[in-house]
Amino acid sequence: MANYNAITKSITLPDGRQITLETGKLAKFADGAVVVRLGDAMLLATVVSQPSARGDVDFLPLSVDYQEKFGGAGNIPGSFQRREGRLSDYEILVCRIVDRILRPMFPKDYHYEVQVLITLISADKTVQPDALAALAASAALSISDIPFAGPISEVRVARIDGKLQINPLTADIARADIDLIVGATADSIAMVEGEMNEVSEEEMVEAIAFAHEAIKEQVRVQQELAAAVEKSHVKREYPKYEENDELKKRITEAVYQGAYDIAKSGNTSKAGRKEAFGGIKKPLLAQLLEENPELDQKMFSRYYASAEKKGIRDMMIKERTRLDGRQLTEIRPIWSEVNYLPGAHGSALFTRGETQSLTTVALGTKLDEQIIDTAMTSGYSKFMLHYNFPAFSTGEVKPNRGPGRREIGHGNLALRSLKKVMPSDDENPYTVRIVSDILESNGSSSMATVCAGSMALMDAGIPVRAAVSGIAMGLVQDKETGEYAVLSDILGDEDHLGDMDFKVTGTEKGIVACQMDIKIQGLSSEIMTAALHQAREGRLHILREMAKTISEPAAELKPHTPRSHKMLIDKEYIGAVIGPGGKVIQQIQKDTNATVIIEEKDEKGHVSIYAANQTDMQAAIDRIKAIAAQPEVGETYKGKVRSIQPYGAFVEIMPGKDGLLHISEVGHERLNSLEGVLEVGQEIDVKLLDIDKKTGKYRLSRKVLLPKPQSAPAENGEAKA
Repeated sequence: MANYNAITKSITLPDGRQITLETGKLAKFADGAVVVRLGDAMLLATVVSQPSARGDVDFLPLSVDYQEKFGGAGNIPGSFQRREGRLSDYEILVCRIVDRILRPMFPKDYHYEVQVLITLISADKTVQPDALAALAASAALSISDIPFAGPISEVRVARIDGKLQINPLTADIARADIDLIVGATADSIAMVEGEMNEVSEEEMVEAIAFAHEAIKEQVRVQQELAAAVEKSHVKREYPKYEENDELKKRITEAVYQGAYDIAKSGNTSKAGRKEAFGGIKKPLLAQLLEENPELDQKMFSRYYASAEKKGIRDMMIKERTRLDGRQLTEIRPIWSEVNYLPGAHGSALFTRGETQSLTTVALGTKLDEQIIDTAMTSGYSKFMLHYNFPAFSTGEVKPNRGPGRREIGHGNLALRSLKKVMPSDDENPYTVRIVSDILESNGSSSMATVCAGSMALMDAGIPVRAAVSGIAMGLVQDKETGEYAVLSDILGDEDHLGDMDFKVTGTEKGIVACQMDIKIQGLSSEIMTAALHQAREGRLHILREMAKTISEPAAELKPHTPRSHKMLIDKEYIGAVIGPGGKVIQQIQKDTNATVIIEEKDEKGHVSIYAANQTDMQAAIDRIKAIAAQPEVGETYKGKVRSIQPYGAFVEIMPGKDGLLHISEVGHERLNSLEGVLEVGQEIDVKLLDIDKKTGKYRLSRKVLLPKPQSAPAENGEAKA
């Protein structure tokens, strides 16, 4: 008999499909464990929080991991070890989506380590698990005794054939012109991420509102599940912040006005502002330590940060100006340059204020495509974007350990933005890799990557459909009065002090991608709409500045860019071009210095040829045509005599294609033998007279290509005019 008591709740999606939440059957040692199922897709979410906090921790040490088990999809990993290894970029992106909505839901003074593990234990090709991951994590937290201000949930909302759908089937997503992941509580939107096909601000707001209605139902069902689990009724106790009202009041009085005035002064330098604010903090701390050497410096830092933050935020709301003196809608100065790196196939340097991206484009062949091997998908990608954020970009010293989750997330947002304007494979045969190196950073480096990437693609001569720019929007809101200020092109400090980080990218026609994180509850549709329209004005301004440097794709590729050519051959000739063991195609590449790639698609051989110059390109084309071309009646060929028979010669007119040159078609004169007329190996011009429909044999003539004699003897011996 089973020794568990499972509790199950269900959620009905608008299309009638059922999501089930089950607890009590698996992973009972975890503080909370829930299995979420939709179709055959099953996710196990577990959460554990340490019973004590490290003494040196003054933040929430939250870790969120999402992993897909290959076995759950009936697959074996393609790695050398044949086991799951480091998380894929896709898994990391799902981790970030879940982390960004969960993190603000914990108490600010809860400093106990929390680990959330979400595992895809069964896969369904029709179900996208990323839309279920946050639901699973929230449900596991909700049934635990861990302090958590949820539940929350996330759903995918897509507009397919003009109709909004929640968590649509995987096959249908390819037709979507809006594809968003939206995260929210029952009351407010907290996270949005996704891509669109140049849609309007109103269309995006409509999709988000539609998603929120579905989320409200998912939150309600989680509350029912938590109510059925006794452990969740009483949350664990933990030491709260010690408060010293007298110290808090003194620090606030000493700091608030000074912070307000420094913020109002409009110092345009990040370093200058840091030094100015330090001029308040350091003397105050020294004075308080002199009065009380036992001062709790963590408490001091907390009160100081709160007072400074309030002073800066109040200034922006009341004065309608920014830390660096800009107006709320004003964009930092922009300058840019293309073709900065002569060795790259395309390059751009984009600088906005104190944020700078140096971006390159490299064009490769099909052999350079990225291999995709995950539990859910496998295949190849011919468009890549990598974002690098070295420590020197912020004046810091850190070890270079390769890309972290932040770099992968920022790079993915830029990739989503630029892929919307990339040409089709027919227009662009190249594998494209974009690399953005951030050289300076003071806010919106991912948006600088979008701008620099767009310009570098045009510099490389890639026929993109439009230029793309990006802008990061911020928000400062007074909870008591309801007053707010929406900030265009936020600084790093404004991101840290503000209530929202809303990145929007798009063309002149509309939005193509977005990423929004909200740090407060109760963001209204009015504010979101205002932010989107303000973002549009900023985005268009940036596009105009970019156009001053480059406004359309370069007409020609760079001289050192490999040239490409595509051709089709009949399926039956693929083997002949490749040759036994690849011998023929390898020889073609060796002789011509070209790269030749053949794929079989749609019952045809698709040949892609890449070469450094047109001479090598044409040589490879001619070699392949010689192998795969079909002889045509009436065409003339330079053939080689392969054998001589009493009745004629067999002449090779194409590799592997011999035709009969009958003795009567060798010349105008009558011949009894070919001895002394032709010899094996001799090259001669012949014309294809006919192809036998039954046997496929070729009938050749050399005579028709030779000039006719002016006169010839008649059969009776008399001259013939």
